[in-house]
Amino acid sequence: MKLLIATPLYPPDIGGPATYAKILGDELPKYGLSVRVVSFGEVRHFPKGLSHLIYTFRLFRALSDADVLLALDPVSVGLPAVFATALRRKKLVVKIVGDYAWEQGQQRFGVKVFLDEFVTMTPNKFLAQVRLLSAIQFFVASHASRIIVPSNYLKDIITKWGASLEKIVVVYNACDTIPVLPPREELRKKFGWNSPVLLSAGRLVPWKGFAPLVTLMAEIVKRHPRARLFIAGSGPLFSELKSKITETGMDSLVTLLGEVPKEKLMEYICAADCFVLNTGYEGLSHQLLEVLAIGTPIVTTNVGGNPEIVKDHGTGLLVGYNDTVALLGAIEVMLTDTTKAQQMATEGRRFVASFTIARMVKETISVLEKTISP
Repeated sequence: MKLLIATPLYPPDIGGPATYAKILGDELPKYGLSVRVVSFGEVRHFPKGLSHLIYTFRLFRALSDADVLLALDPVSVGLPAVFATALRRKKLVVKIVGDYAWEQGQQRFGVKVFLDEFVTMTPNKFLAQVRLLSAIQFFVASHASRIIVPSNYLKDIITKWGASLEKIVVVYNACDTIPVLPPREELRKKFGWNSPVLLSAGRLVPWKGFAPLVTLMAEIVKRHPRARLFIAGSGPLFSELKSKITETGMDSLVTLLGEVPKEKLMEYICAADCFVLNTGYEGLSHQLLEVLAIGTPIVTTNVGGNPEIVKDHGTGLLVGYNDTVALLGAIEVMLTDTTKAQQMATEGRRFVASFTIARMVKETISVLEKTISP
């Protein structure tokens, strides 16, 4: 099989599509596939619109000797992929890891509702930009022969776009191999941590719920006076969150770490007493997979794809989004009942062991083969 991969990012670019495309490019040839990758990054410097036309032409040209095209998003590369495969009369598979229209709407176009409600609302309730992105997503999904998603939650979301349920296939993401980390106590000494430490991480965007977690620290320190919260990540809300920390007098309790190299972040996760993710949306969190693999107790929300990997009282504790009472109670369990916390962390490491690159690659090949020969 000859596969063409259309990706918005590719190393040295950083991001999920870049990592995924690199893995497929490295692993699929081991199973006899011929793989070529065309990155949108190669044309991004051109003016918007022109860049998409040039990219469509590049895909069209590359498809001349390919059997199938795998597009790694439904907009920037998905739309050119639809036109290129139609002109070449080739099959298209699209991987969708979220609702781009909703994400952009939340960040740029005044969308306040969460994704589960967003997909049930009539388009005329949103700005034209959001309606256009929603239309593009649906157009690409409807023209794909198969759609790969990383969770059953997203499978349900995309059916609500109007996509056919029969062509949506769940292939869980792989958890990267975790490097051998120094012992936890050695890391805590390295970071100067000698008190309870909570860690959170993610892009600083509206739905990640970092602000309520910052506010909650006032209650946490009443029970654990020396507790500290560290937040790793960058994003559009960085300045706003920093101001909130200062205005609420939390400077000594909460530290914004900014963007942290992956290796260093893994050390922080390993050294922390509890990883907390108060998120209002996750398709399937790669970050949570890594925390499970490292073996740090998790408190997160029962939204999106989270319950598919964090089993309440099994591999972690689940609470409602922004439910600060439940969040405080779950954090208290992790900080005081360390035996239970470690039991859940151990079960989490066992559970996530099946999320291997080999499994993901084999399941992806199966989707591609069924696309070519239904």
